[in-house]
Amino acid sequence: MTLAVGPQAQFSPGTVQPKPWGDERIYADGEHGYVGKILSVRAGHALSLQYHVDKDETIVVISGDGLIEHGPTAGLLVPHALRPGDVVHLPPTVLHRITAVSDLVLAEASTALPGWQDDVVRLQDRYGRDGTTHP
Repeated sequence: MTLAVGPQAQFSPGTVQPKPWGDERIYADGEHGYVGKILSVRAGHALSLQYHVDKDETIVVISGDGLIEHGPTAGLLVPHALRPGDVVHLPPTVLHRITAVSDLVLAEASTALPGWQDDVVRLQDRYGRDGTTHP
């Protein structure tokens, strides 16, 4: 019996991007049609209040406790507690911010349309990144 030779498994170390709130490990960089990230957010820190024009993302809480605020505008944000195992889907244009109550680890899967790295509109940011796409 001869085995057919087809696609082979590929291995890579991924990339770690330091962030002011912790770090982001990208394990799928969009090359295969999706983006995969592990976000580590230190207790008391928060991601920016942001939305994405095209990017559609789903986040699952791996460990820790957090708070997500989401809604159509900054004046109409709804808070929701996050616990391990919780999953949140964020379609494009949904305003959102995640704050770590305790050290928080999240897994994020998102679409990888051209320009996905720059598809973030920051409205508020504790770390001086308002309106930017910089880390």
